[in-house]
Amino acid sequence: MTGKNVTPHTLRHTCAMSLLHAGIDTASIALWLGHASIQTTQIYLHADLELKQRTLERVPALDERPPARYKASDALIAFLKNR
Repeated sequence: MTGKNVTPHTLRHTCAMSLLHAGIDTASIALWLGHASIQTTQIYLHADLELKQRTLERVPALDERPPARYKASDALIAFLKNR
């Protein structure tokens, strides 16, 4: 780590990211960091590519999902026919 500038903000960010990776919800992280708004904590979610990758891995591939097709109700069809 030679030549790197470690600031209190860097330590806070590292702490927040460690909590996030451990599965702690953002509301709890916001309380831990003393954020006035949970929106401030959401910035950590946008910055975390590893978390995004893990989320995508949990979503089944399109070809693994059963095909779903929308079927309008009879009432909707009747309504549309009468327009």
